[in-house]
Amino acid sequence: MKFLAKMNLPNKLTSLRMLCVIAIIVFGIIDFSSPELFTNNELEKVFDVKRLVILILFAFGSFTDFLDGYIARKYNLVTTFGKFMDPIADKLLVNTTFIFLSVWAEIPVIVTIIMIARDTIVDAIRLVMMDQQVVIAASKWGKAKTVTQMIALIVVLVYNFPFFYITNLNLGLYFSYLAALISLISGIDYFWKNRKTLLEGMN
Repeated sequence: MKFLAKMNLPNKLTSLRMLCVIAIIVFGIIDFSSPELFTNNELEKVFDVKRLVILILFAFGSFTDFLDGYIARKYNLVTTFGKFMDPIADKLLVNTTFIFLSVWAEIPVIVTIIMIARDTIVDAIRLVMMDQQVVIAASKWGKAKTVTQMIALIVVLVYNFPFFYITNLNLGLYFSYLAALISLISGIDYFWKNRKTLLEGMN
């Protein structure tokens, strides 16, 4: 607790985002369809507890992602802990939710594979560039990737509520493919900008 008390506000928000990830995992694996938890079948059809809780947790976690970065930059509260934990918390929040929605067959598996593969490749590129003492600045494509991912996941979570579903208008699927496309472009952009260092010694 003393460790948390010493944290500045951006780092506390990042830690909250990590707690959101843990909570999403817990609620994602709980079966809310058991009679003990739901005695009214009609209510269960309209009110999806698991989906609602995960939606709230994900939306809150996404908001802290914007908020902690804004506060850290505005008030010069950037720390080593924040630089380390912030991207980890972001990726865990997004990729964990993508995995659950793919397991529930609400997002194509290929979309989730692209997201995780892109993050893995970009992290590898960052490690190589750090070894070469080269700092990679955040790109516009990277920021666009994060925004479209979060929008896509919120749309899917909201769209698939039983009372909200609109036949033949799968907005969640369209947004998911858009997020995957931008994620793929972002990964290619990272590779292309650093290709000279990454391909050094091949000839």
